[in-house]
Amino acid sequence: MAERFKDNGDETLTDNKYNLTWLKKDYYQSKGKWCSWKRANKFVARLNEEKFAGYDDWRLPSNQENRNLYDHECKNTDFNGDIVHLDYQFPEGCGFTYWCSEENGINAMAYNFYSDRAYQVRKKTSDESNMTCRPVRSSGPAVKTTGRTSLTGRTRR
Repeated sequence: MAERFKDNGDETLTDNKYNLTWLKKDYYQSKGKWCSWKRANKFVARLNEEKFAGYDDWRLPSNQENRNLYDHECKNTDFNGDIVHLDYQFPEGCGFTYWCSEENGINAMAYNFYSDRAYQVRKKTSDESNMTCRPVRSSGPAVKTTGRTSLTGRTRR
């Protein structure tokens, strides 16, 4: 069986299971600071303007796409040396709470790689609030997901 993630050699990783291409480093790792909702969206817009890795269709991932990255068996480490359940292909030193594309009025969805939980966060949350983002793009046809279907927490049984 092929590896789930392929390092493309251009600061991206392709997720062969879900046909998605992710930035290898999150915003925090790239910029050395946290990001607000507004800054996360500006970061994505800049990637598209620059045609990062040759593409202009970068976006914030959905909550489900972030959840699909969660791997309880992986014990990668975040910026503080704490465990985050993210594949080892992603470099150590990342953030742990990521902006998702879903928004609802003054709130937007966030996903936490410590706890495998998603929750609403105010979009006006400051840049110092330990929020980050990891843009994604589609790299093939959408893959139907089964099993992990809960939108806010652990797998439904």
